[in-house]
Amino acid sequence: MNLLIIPFVLAIPAAYGEITIQNDQKYIGDDGVLHIVGEVKNDLEMPLNQIKIHALLYSSDKLITTISSSSLVNNIMPGMKAPFDIMVIRSDASDIDRYDLDLEYEIANPKRQVIGITSSDISRDGLDNLVITGTVSNNGEITANTVSVVATIYDRQGNVAAVSKTHTEPDYLRSSEEAFFLLSIQDGIPMDSIIDYSLVAESEEYAAVPEFPLGSGLLLASSVFAYLLLTRYWNKTIANVVAATDLR
Repeated sequence: MNLLIIPFVLAIPAAYGEITIQNDQKYIGDDGVLHIVGEVKNDLEMPLNQIKIHALLYSSDKLITTISSSSLVNNIMPGMKAPFDIMVIRSDASDIDRYDLDLEYEIANPKRQVIGITSSDISRDGLDNLVITGTVSNNGEITANTVSVVATIYDRQGNVAAVSKTHTEPDYLRSSEEAFFLLSIQDGIPMDSIIDYSLVAESEEYAAVPEFPLGSGLLLASSVFAYLLLTRYWNKTIANVVAATDLR
């Protein structure tokens, strides 16, 4: 995959760092839709918004089409990542064997990072879909409106396996209040290919510090012991790891 980053910014202060697309890959979901998923990493010293990712799709080295999508997180704070999911609905989607990615963004005004994910749990539902549930809190002084939660699922190679976005219920949070969220991922991802997930919440007024429920160490785990824990004792493993983290 080749990457060309095109910043659509006219006049901005000096910025240090870079913006990269990481952990991307393509897969065809159960519905036959081709997904190109990945993350945009902001290593600048200022926030980004208006993030758009363009995919140039090729078959046998011939450019078929270009399709675009936005980041699932509206504002990427410095040092944070935001996932994307470019969906290609074409009858010949399985013939696409290569893609290149371009990136647009604008420099944004900072947001206070006071939206906190206070709990999360991952499981399977009766249809074998991945389900993430949890609660979000507003630690700011004013009401947070249009509160959303974005999940990024990682495979054993550390690549993005799937992404999902939802709104809390209700989708607004007064100061010091909590709300419930439920995320469902319906692409039939094999459990033994999943190694970690991360969550990010934001509102119109606020941004969030990303949450990594299982810790970055598990993201790179590849031993047979870790494999058995995550595939045979999935729910118990998550509960034990979260409990151990809380005791630190």
